[in-house]
Amino acid sequence: MARKRKGRDISGWLVIDKPAGITSNAVVNKVRWAMDAKKAGHAGTLDPDATGVLAVALGEATKTVPFITDALKAYRFTVRLGQATNTDDQEGEVIAQNDARPTDEDIIAALPSFTGDIMQVPPQFSAVKIDGQRAYKLARAGEEIEIAARPLWVEELTMVSRPDADHVELEMTCGKGGYVRAIARDLGEQLGCLGHVRELRRIWSGPFEVVDGITMDTVEELAKSGEIDQYMHPLEVGLDGIPEVKTTVEGATKLRNGNPGMVLMSDAEYGDEAWASLDGKAIAVGVYKAGELHPNRVFLH
Repeated sequence: MARKRKGRDISGWLVIDKPAGITSNAVVNKVRWAMDAKKAGHAGTLDPDATGVLAVALGEATKTVPFITDALKAYRFTVRLGQATNTDDQEGEVIAQNDARPTDEDIIAALPSFTGDIMQVPPQFSAVKIDGQRAYKLARAGEEIEIAARPLWVEELTMVSRPDADHVELEMTCGKGGYVRAIARDLGEQLGCLGHVRELRRIWSGPFEVVDGITMDTVEELAKSGEIDQYMHPLEVGLDGIPEVKTTVEGATKLRNGNPGMVLMSDAEYGDEAWASLDGKAIAVGVYKAGELHPNRVFLH
């Protein structure tokens, strides 16, 4: 018999302004403990040294995580020009240096080649799997690994500032699976000066913005008190990117049982993925077909 997980049946989103020096999984574990939640997960890993938006899903909201991970995200980051590292960020060893420094005009002219549909090779130190093993584990063992390029959609990449000759601050909006460290590496190579990420901050992810985030100090301060609940966002926020269809009490009962349920007219078109609501609460996610929603995710809150 499966062991019943202890904790509260609490569902929603808590947005953390993640500090540097802690892993995303450690943040999730701390939030789960602080809120005494049965279940928690995050919607998109941030590197330990990265800061900014880390959206933590609690309870039934974990079923909406894919909609956040698939959504656009924005990063502000600083590239250290003139040095390449084995990790493509400042934590790694410097493996090459170059005295060349591009002008602002050179940088701006190079950015369009990193926008739109591009192919990107993830960093050697990444969570990409190679023959069933994480690339970073193989890299730490000193193995030479070849990682295939992957498609990435980059909506926008702009220069924010040029603090000095050795640094440039950029802002990027991209889709799922993008590595900012790879952008810094490849930009440095294209400019002929090399480069790696010095600082990285995620400023928004899907519907969540950094202004929505609370600090880990606040999580610690309000842990187990119940007061932390005031910072939660409803799980429905995680469904912001797909159409909503309203259902009836009878339709909700059928949907909760995993069966197609009648829904009222909406902006959804035949075959669209949509979510059904009753009195503002999410009942299920599924495929809209001729006045019915055929569920593939059911919410129990």
